Amino acid sequence: MAEATKKNKRIIFTGGGTAGHVTPNIALIEPLLREGWEVHYVGSENGIEKNLIAALTDVTYHSISTGKLRRYFSWQNFIDPFRVIKGYIQARKLVRAIQPDVIFSKGGFVSVPVVLGAGKVPVVAHESDYSPGLSNRIATRFTGKVCLSFEDTLQHVSQGKGIFTGTPIRPALYEGDRERALAFTGLSGEKPVLLVMGGSLGAQKLNELLRAALPRLSERYDVVHLCGKGKNDCDCVSCGYQQYEYIDKELPDLFALSDVVLSRAGANSVFELLALNKPSVLVPLTSASSRGDQLLNAQYMEKKGYAKVVDQNTATTDSLVAAIDEVYHQRAQYAERMCEDTRSDGTETILEIIKKAAKNG
Repeated sequence: MAEATKKNKRIIFTGGGTAGHVTPNIALIEPLLREGWEVHYVGSENGIEKNLIAALTDVTYHSISTGKLRRYFSWQNFIDPFRVIKGYIQARKLVRAIQPDVIFSKGGFVSVPVVLGAGKVPVVAHESDYSPGLSNRIATRFTGKVCLSFEDTLQHVSQGKGIFTGTPIRPALYEGDRERALAFTGLSGEKPVLLVMGGSLGAQKLNELLRAALPRLSERYDVVHLCGKGKNDCDCVSCGYQQYEYIDKELPDLFALSDVVLSRAGANSVFELLALNKPSVLVPLTSASSRGDQLLNAQYMEKKGYAKVVDQNTATTDSLVAAIDEVYHQRAQYAERMCEDTRSDGTETILEIIKKAAKNG
């Protein structure tokens, strides 16, 4: 029995803070489990990653101390370095105990202690955004290969480390069913469907823009709105408008139902839309409330002809409705351009890189 166990490849995944740092990992974990890999996940005690990974019964979850890497003043900035040091010690002990063949880091503040504690274990990282985040900029100094969603990001990574792969896409997203979505939402299917997504935590400003435009949008579209926890609005409920705080297993069906999507511009969201050939209107987070990564992601998608971008700061009901109508009426052209992109789904390429690193480690 010990001999058989020894032959199984072991991998540690890490990444957390938002769903965008976890769902790409899940896309990679599932095929590795089917191949018999022993999979461990290192995340925070209370982060979203713990709940998302809990659904994977064959994955062993380990919690470590974490500290957020802030760009603004906070008293927590004086405490968090000690949490990171504690997390590094915990991660180092875990790596020694698990003895993985490879570590895969998706980023987020929880990943930094794990990458630093990897020792001689090969590390493969993935950067979703157009410009690398702070945690990945730190971690990539200690990684062998950095997989990139955007080809242009190669200029920001040390020569020889970066590989343009695209983003891992969960296979379940391709298995959506329109009829299941109609049954779930109670919509008639007689109107085109607008799907609105504000990210895993929702987006208050996007919610406000949409709800202000609902009287006009509902004349021509049925609207499915993923509004975020605690951000629902009962006053808006109507037969052609359905809102949900959070959606998990029904998301592929909602994608299959939608004709056009209104979304923030997180990297994983825009690449899922690209992989599914879903025409979209993107309203990226502003630089005042983020590091500007969504602005770059959205600009790239618009430049490629995959989406239309609306500026949150200048958006009005008129401009939002006009953008949605434009994309809907030109949806065939948008979808055709997206179909031609051969790097929309990087799952297989990244799996090959992980296996090569494990073999050579």
